[in-house]
Amino acid sequence: MIRTCLHELCDTFCSCLLPPSSPRLAPSPPMASDESSVTITHRTVELHTGVHLHVAEAGPASVAPTVLLLHGFPELWYTWRHQMLALASAGYRAVAPDLRGYGGSDAPPSSEQYTALHIVGDLVALVDSLGEKQVFVVAHDWGAVMAWHLCMLRPDKVRALVALSVAFTPRSPARRPVDGLKALFGDEYYICRIQEPGAIESEFARLGTEQVLRKFFAYRTPGPLFMPKGGWGSPDDEVPLPSWITEEDIKYYTSQFDKTGFTGGLNYYRALNKTWELTSPWTGDHIKVPTKFIVGDLDLTYHTAGIQDFIHKGGLKKFVPLLDDVVVMKDVGHFINEEKPEEVSAHILSFIQKFN
Repeated sequence: MIRTCLHELCDTFCSCLLPPSSPRLAPSPPMASDESSVTITHRTVELHTGVHLHVAEAGPASVAPTVLLLHGFPELWYTWRHQMLALASAGYRAVAPDLRGYGGSDAPPSSEQYTALHIVGDLVALVDSLGEKQVFVVAHDWGAVMAWHLCMLRPDKVRALVALSVAFTPRSPARRPVDGLKALFGDEYYICRIQEPGAIESEFARLGTEQVLRKFFAYRTPGPLFMPKGGWGSPDDEVPLPSWITEEDIKYYTSQFDKTGFTGGLNYYRALNKTWELTSPWTGDHIKVPTKFIVGDLDLTYHTAGIQDFIHKGGLKKFVPLLDDVVVMKDVGHFINEEKPEEVSAHILSFIQKFN
């Protein structure tokens, strides 16, 4: 009965869509010359969940299969600019929203409005608005976390999944996730530091938006990320950008986060324990969607205690029985779809074309 009630609650979040509102165009981002043959359009969709999402789209919208691209933190729809080109060029409709709390989308004020049930509700409503019964889903970082939940709660909406960086991990009934991370890594582990509303925002304000983004994008240490309470470096520190992101790219990201701040994205971390509480009825459930998983060998998520054994020694396959392939990309960090755009696009296409 509890499970049924929560399923009905999820269906309330995941219900149909109100008519789309008038388009609110996002500022034009920098576009590479080889993207000029593909037009990326922007509009705002009013969801029945009460949230407006900014959506970027490319490719034919009539009969083409739709690929929904879900970004992570601290990212935007823009993280998928390379894949949107590749997918549209291959005849797919690429749809990349700013998730709630990001960019041109609404940012509800309470962290409890960022649970997996809320985000899955947005995604189902968005799929319905596109006139689709099912879509392919490609997702990175927090987008992958939400994609796993989408597959668990509403597998009927997902034709196949390509998850980047964050593997599915089954819910542990023994301990709330933030409590477990604090016991393992301590209070200065980045997810633990984020929990107190306003504290990490103040630290980010001290550093400046662009410096914060540079530090995240440049991070390639294959291990835990810590943000000391004494300060996460100096605003005067020189943080060179990696070769895969340009000064123009970082300026676009900075312009968007300067407008919105980081709180919306940080609230996903703050809702971790609430999501754990609400998803209790799904403890032990499996992901019954065809899946491909891709990760870089230098990704900090790939060096979480026990995760490599879980991925490679049968644990992931047990809980994702339709897992088709696991790809570990050598000398690649966390922001895999930006660092190796051509290779990641090829992996995505080779998988989803199996379902044509």
